[in-house]
Amino acid sequence: MAEKSAVFFDIDGTLWNYDKFIPDSCREGIKQLRENGHLAFICSGRARSFIQDPDLLSLGFDGIVCSCGCHIEIGGKTVYEKLIDVDKAIETVELIRGYGFRPILEGPNQLYMEDREFGLDDGFGNILRRDMGSNLLGIDSNYGKWTINKMSCATDVDEEMRTECYDRLRKDYQIIEHSDTVCELVPIGHTKATGMMKACELEGIDPKNTYAFGDSENDLDMLAAAAVGIAMGNGTERAKETADYVTTAFDDDGIYNGLKHFGLI
Repeated sequence: MAEKSAVFFDIDGTLWNYDKFIPDSCREGIKQLRENGHLAFICSGRARSFIQDPDLLSLGFDGIVCSCGCHIEIGGKTVYEKLIDVDKAIETVELIRGYGFRPILEGPNQLYMEDREFGLDDGFGNILRRDMGSNLLGIDSNYGKWTINKMSCATDVDEEMRTECYDRLRKDYQIIEHSDTVCELVPIGHTKATGMMKACELEGIDPKNTYAFGDSENDLDMLAAAAVGIAMGNGTERAKETADYVTTAFDDDGIYNGLKHFGLI
């Protein structure tokens, strides 16, 4: 058998689409991967509290790296956790709201969102209300009592305001800009890549035996750091440029074909 490898998978646009559809070929690929003695990890920007779907978890994973490397679980046990200090979190929320950003605070057990900032006409707010249930709490009603790893923000303000706010945040956060209207704020020193390497260290996996599948802006570090970065055919141009290999699209057996191409299954 080939030397044991660890394979890291983004969720959205990679393992499933935004309707939470998982192709049968993806299920079969991960099953065969693990049967062949390799390790399969989720590696997501989502917080752990937002990775609860039974169908997704039923794929079978050896561990979960989430919140862009701020939370790591192996074998169902938390082995690493970076939380944002409460005073720093309050300072950040007040700063970004002052610029018109609308925050979502993301923690291992709960997400925090203010309904007045994400009304019933907001698509992402509705996804959180649907999927999080009682683990979606108000920001203001729990002010300063949050337990969080990172934040996401709606940044639909003018470019000058956005740039000025980002400049003030950079000393504390890595800013992942998905678009002009969405960003993630991750504590400095934490990325999907740092989480991936920490998981490998804990599991005794040589970094030269790492593979990563991803499709978007918050996958770039992971795709670059893995020995083999694999972009989905439906991925962004930057993801494809960063990767070592571009597999077929998510709905064209992308996971299965990528694993097959590198002899992992």
